[in-house]
Amino acid sequence: MNAQTHGELANFIWDICNLLRGPYKRNEYRKVILPLTVLRRFDCVLADTKDDVLVAERVHAKQSENVRHQLVAAAAQRPFYNTSPFDFARLLDDPDQIAVNLNAYIAAYSPNVRDIMASFDFGAQVDRLAERQRLFQVIQRFANLDLSPQRVDNMQMGYVFEELIRIGAEQSNEEAGEHFTPREVIRLMVSLLLSPEPDLGKAHIVKTIYDPACGTGGMLSVAEDFLRSHNADARPHLFGQDINNESWAVCRSDMLIKGENADNIRLGDSFTADGYKHKSDDTRWTFDYMLANPPFGVEWKQQQQTIKNERDTLGYQGRFGAGLPRINDGSLLFLQHMLSKMAPVAADGTGGSRIAIVFNGSPLFTGDAGGGESNIRQWIVENDWLETIIALPDQLFYNTGISTYIWVLTNRKEGDRRGKVQLIDAREFYVKMRRSLGNKRNELSADQIDDLTRIHGSFTDGETRNLTDEDPITHEPRTRPRVVSKIFDNDDFGYRKITVERPLRLNFAATAERIARIEDQTTFVNLAKSKKGAGPAHDAEVAEGNARQRAIRDTLETLSDTTGGEIIGNRDEFTARLRAAAEAHSVKLSKPEITAVLAALGERDPLADICEDRNGNHEPDTGLRDTENVPLGEDIDAYMEREVHPHVPDAWVDHDKTKTGYEVPLNRHFYVYEPPRPLEVIEADLKTLEAEIGQLLAEVTA
Repeated sequence: MNAQTHGELANFIWDICNLLRGPYKRNEYRKVILPLTVLRRFDCVLADTKDDVLVAERVHAKQSENVRHQLVAAAAQRPFYNTSPFDFARLLDDPDQIAVNLNAYIAAYSPNVRDIMASFDFGAQVDRLAERQRLFQVIQRFANLDLSPQRVDNMQMGYVFEELIRIGAEQSNEEAGEHFTPREVIRLMVSLLLSPEPDLGKAHIVKTIYDPACGTGGMLSVAEDFLRSHNADARPHLFGQDINNESWAVCRSDMLIKGENADNIRLGDSFTADGYKHKSDDTRWTFDYMLANPPFGVEWKQQQQTIKNERDTLGYQGRFGAGLPRINDGSLLFLQHMLSKMAPVAADGTGGSRIAIVFNGSPLFTGDAGGGESNIRQWIVENDWLETIIALPDQLFYNTGISTYIWVLTNRKEGDRRGKVQLIDAREFYVKMRRSLGNKRNELSADQIDDLTRIHGSFTDGETRNLTDEDPITHEPRTRPRVVSKIFDNDDFGYRKITVERPLRLNFAATAERIARIEDQTTFVNLAKSKKGAGPAHDAEVAEGNARQRAIRDTLETLSDTTGGEIIGNRDEFTARLRAAAEAHSVKLSKPEITAVLAALGERDPLADICEDRNGNHEPDTGLRDTENVPLGEDIDAYMEREVHPHVPDAWVDHDKTKTGYEVPLNRHFYVYEPPRPLEVIEADLKTLEAEIGQLLAEVTA
């Protein structure tokens, strides 16, 4: 069945929603459609062995529960079974008892299926449908739907489940992309992850694959298919966890039907209830391969306390020692979670792990030097785990048209990749879809996936491809060579954020305008305030403060008279005159009071003398403070001489404020300059437009 057919099948299933109008709102249809689709799939899968299961149930009825379970499952030739005489067709034989019989049919499934149905809370929907006289009609429609493996294989069934979740999420105004990653994106991720592996061809090779945000299991399924397509004897073991009940139930169902260990799909929050923290022998879980497409831009406020506690108590022995991202985007938390599950590399070079994860642009550069995101990037790059980042085309995902990126990481880089990072620009690697799905208008072709895998494997700096894009002026397609691969040293992504200071230069004058500003200085205003409660002590303190304010005003008036409003460009000289005026009134100004007066009477003046502290050091002007990012490989003093001092010779670096940061400005590295059009071409276009406008006006006024 092709993609169009699976879409038609999903639409057929959603057409059944017409029967739900009235009892259900649009955003509630999924409560019925999803569990019934899963149930019907189980029903069709077990159809061929139904009679054998019923016989085995009767024959082995007196056996212990564990023995009976194994024998009946063997008869079903599946890790699950149903011992009820009912199936979807037979449920229709007794319309009056269909609710009772359907519940009995569900209860007759093996415990692993009952757990799945319980996660849907489907019993409540059975009662609701029966009460509104809709249950028989809905079951009748599903009974006519052939979901047998001969008609719909496991891969296509995965498409159907994800399409149903996507449509249901849209109707509920949810982020569908939290559940559904386009299959071709997963194929590219898996190809990048597994293609360089030298041991995949070994007989009966065992590999573990893990997805901490597995959704309906698409990534796990594609990774498994890739392994088996390259080695029929490979034995991939799939592991996953998801917080969404529906997605978890669908993924678990898929694993059961394919004969995988469905117990390896855990329900829960990977951050606060890690399903793969420790094994039964108390050793930590590690995996050979890990893939994920965590939700973009989702806040982690609810998990904040647990995550912070782990960081503070365990540090780098836990998952989040490198740092925490902003509260409104937990993408990098998923990556740290996965990195904590990398297998160690043995002395002979075996072992280790490879990771592929999908991000939006935020994890590339968000966060200042010294901030959480930057520290996480620094930790990753300095440990030499970042192998490749691939910029994908936009409009590739169903719920968003924004740009996305695949990060590939490993703790066992090949020799020529050590200390290096490869950036791949795949933004023009796409074909237009004949029919868009939500925001998805582009897709990757099989040939493009193969080519990107080759580009990654060749590890060549400056590799080019002839790519077609749109001319920004003519809007016509154009084909030209573009660099699609660049190789960088790890240090190329690091920088020192330096604080550039310039000296404080102020002039001072005791003019009426400046003296009036003293009334706005907090220190001066607080002189006439009291924190005491109403009463004599409060009033006495306020009266004393008012007297102090009058004394300062008198001092400033005297200063104005003695200086005649002269502008003085040296702070020490002006301060001396201020103290002399205060002494004339027998007033001894405190340091905070002098600071307040100088703030009121001072103004910045680039021609004034530099203000110095008591040690003779230049004081910085916070208003002129600036920052510069200096690449790690460059000397800061040389940078200042070249970039700063030609413009501001008196600037200096406050080294105590220097911070190290890391970012990956991928788009900037692949920027292609578009020269402006020649003036004569622009002039010709303007004349053409003028002629067209004149012709249109003539037609209107004729």
